[in-house]
Amino acid sequence: MYSIEELIDISETRIFKAVFPNTTNHYDTLFGGTALQMMDEVSFICATRFSRKKVVTISTDKIDFKKPIPQGTIIELVARISEVGKTSCTVKVDIYKEDMYQDVRERAVTGFFKFVAVNDQKQPIPIIDK
Repeated sequence: MYSIEELIDISETRIFKAVFPNTTNHYDTLFGGTALQMMDEVSFICATRFSRKKVVTISTDKIDFKKPIPQGTIIELVARISEVGKTSCTVKVDIYKEDMYQDVRERAVTGFFKFVAVNDQKQPIPIIDK
């Protein structure tokens, strides 16, 4: 049986993607909605790995788009549990952008996604078994 701290460490989730033209807007930067979709997906995976239960997104909080993400960059989404409640957890997601041909990496987006664990009847249940 893992401690909460160990579960948080082993459930950290990282996904890399390339930003292609089909995901960009008329400014040749990543669509905000596409970034949010990717963030929700990686945070869902992280929350599921943390709890090993069915979870659903119940809210997002404070999504900060700090830097534009241009077409032709590599992005890394990093999701990590930031808060644990009785039936819920909050996942912090950072998107880092990297130039494909230079050693430059910087955080571009940060957001928080809250999940609740549910049973087959869609009723809240404890997020982790203690």
